[in-house]
Amino acid sequence: MVERTELFHEVSTAGFDVVEKPLSAWEKLYDNGAVRKTALLAILAGAWELYARWLGNPLLVPTFSATVGALFASVASGALPRAAVYTISMLLKGYAAGLAIAALLTAFATGTRIGADLLETLTAMFNPLPSIALLPLALVWFGLGAGSVIFVLIHAVLWAVALNTFAGFRSVSPTWKMVGQNYGLSRASYIARILIPGAFPSILTGLKVGWAFAWRTLIAAELVFGVSSGSGGLGWFIFERKNQLLIADVFAGLLTVILFGLAVENLIFKTIESRTVRRWGMQA
Repeated sequence: MVERTELFHEVSTAGFDVVEKPLSAWEKLYDNGAVRKTALLAILAGAWELYARWLGNPLLVPTFSATVGALFASVASGALPRAAVYTISMLLKGYAAGLAIAALLTAFATGTRIGADLLETLTAMFNPLPSIALLPLALVWFGLGAGSVIFVLIHAVLWAVALNTFAGFRSVSPTWKMVGQNYGLSRASYIARILIPGAFPSILTGLKVGWAFAWRTLIAAELVFGVSSGSGGLGWFIFERKNQLLIADVFAGLLTVILFGLAVENLIFKTIESRTVRRWGMQA
């Protein structure tokens, strides 16, 4: 074989060194999601302040500065922290009970065809039913007590979590399932080591949806329940301040609801997501 030297040429790499361009301060800020979201919140707060000042009617829309002042005053008096603690304690009880029942239903549906048919039927029946619509019936069954609110919270959490978890179990890779079966895992180990990790993105979505449903339902239930019993959490705080025409306090209560929702989403669920599905490479 004859080597044709005219086909081979040396290529000079001079002048083609890779140089990493440092990011400017603006590019570093723009790449930070927390900074971008904070800037958006600041813009919304500024728009709120300008619109309220232009409207000039604090009984309709108080300014953002007046709302923040009312928020700090309510915190200093202890009224808002007491209401928030009451609401959060009720939320945790109903959310935990809903998760426990959803886990039992999903395990039953995963293990048997009857269980799968039962879960699909119950989900189709009750998932479209607004949880707050069950509050009058809950008051008849459980009376004016925490049981009524917890009942509607369970309904708000149960179907979203069970439906997403069961759908996630069905979407787990058949290869993973065969690996678990070949290892001879027990039913509990199979669910814990194969199905739950494989379906965790769907499970986490169900937890988020269930939390959002439960939080909205709880505030609405406290409005009704507080009116009936004369006690309650943030919902009752908002209703009571509305009756007293303390509109800035009403907005302060609503702002507390929003801030708590943002905190749960960004501090709890984002942390879980980054340490599980993102680390596992199951989500971009």
